[in-house]
Amino acid sequence: MADAASPFPAVLDLPEEVVAIAETLEDEGYETWAVGGAIRDRLLDDHHGDVDLATAAEPEVVQRLFRRTVAVGVRFGTVGVLDAKGQLHEVTTFRRDVETDGRHATVKFGVSLEEDLARRDFTINAIAYHPTRHEWRDPFGGKEDLENGVVRAVGDPSERFQEDYLRILRGLRFAARFGFPIDHATWDAAVAAAPGLAHLSAERVRDEWFKGLRTAKSIIGFADLWRLVGAAEIWLPELRSECRLSEPLPEAAPGPRDPVVLSAILLSDPVAALERLRCSNQEIARARGIMAGQPAPHDTSALAVRRWLRKVGSAAVDLELLTWYVHGSPPAWAEVVAGVRQRGEATDRQGLAISGRELLGLGIPAGPELGELLERLLDAVVLDPELNSREHLLELAARWH
Repeated sequence: MADAASPFPAVLDLPEEVVAIAETLEDEGYETWAVGGAIRDRLLDDHHGDVDLATAAEPEVVQRLFRRTVAVGVRFGTVGVLDAKGQLHEVTTFRRDVETDGRHATVKFGVSLEEDLARRDFTINAIAYHPTRHEWRDPFGGKEDLENGVVRAVGDPSERFQEDYLRILRGLRFAARFGFPIDHATWDAAVAAAPGLAHLSAERVRDEWFKGLRTAKSIIGFADLWRLVGAAEIWLPELRSECRLSEPLPEAAPGPRDPVVLSAILLSDPVAALERLRCSNQEIARARGIMAGQPAPHDTSALAVRRWLRKVGSAAVDLELLTWYVHGSPPAWAEVVAGVRQRGEATDRQGLAISGRELLGLGIPAGPELGELLERLLDAVVLDPELNSREHLLELAARWH
């Protein structure tokens, strides 16, 4: 463990568009610094995050100085400035909290950078860098905490959490993302303040749960933190004490980490949990499909796979990903599924070479009889894909009608 922080880099690589925004504000006499998570991440050699700016200019001044802006959160001092490429950069006025109820804060502008940094949640997020003078401000030892690998609240942790209870969940997310322990005093204050999490909106809690699942080094470790701090008891009582999950998650798994699929693994009733978190109807429907679906085909034959795809429908993609996450490798039937799809073999009505409208032309009445005939035709082509031609299906339909 380091005894003291090493020197800051002489120059921090920032996007030229961000530097240009800062220069415009500075030329008008408004002190402007790069702040927040992007500074933290760049000190950890992660250069992917968007860079936010904090400035002495109040929101109306920022809106006047830049031709294209978006009122991201003007009431709280934040204006989005669009660069020539259409990329949005958040510019926020130096501020401090005047009043807070643990969910929302009333802020005051016209304060110093130091006061602005003092209202931030954790020391690792309270580091500022001047884009043109290449100066650093780190009044709370954030760089040393980065090097020692610890999540520590700025100032009095009890006060920080009472200002906004969401900071408890943010602390868990940062600890899980970086693999850092949480400072003892910060952890004790988080546990003591955890009942306040009940006052948060479901949407804010959902966003933290999903972000944590997407970024945690250990998903199981992240879930354990939610349980230990008391957040799961309030928001996710379905969280399993044990679950099957391959860690680290396989990098070859298709696409970015999927929080809905991970929730289906971690939670005994993901549908109820996602409804409580006010997830989208699509996300809830996906969770319902995962829970209702047969986890895998009976065997790896093309027929078994086609029958399984017909049965589980759109949940097939999620069920395949779930198998990746649980076992750490693709299921044995994944290549067969890919082959069925590449060959265009029908596993739902939309894949049939004939439509219900054409069957109506045969005199088959709309309603249950038409639906039953379409299902029978689908049964036939699942059994034998060669039958999926218009001629064959019209012949079968005429015979069965």
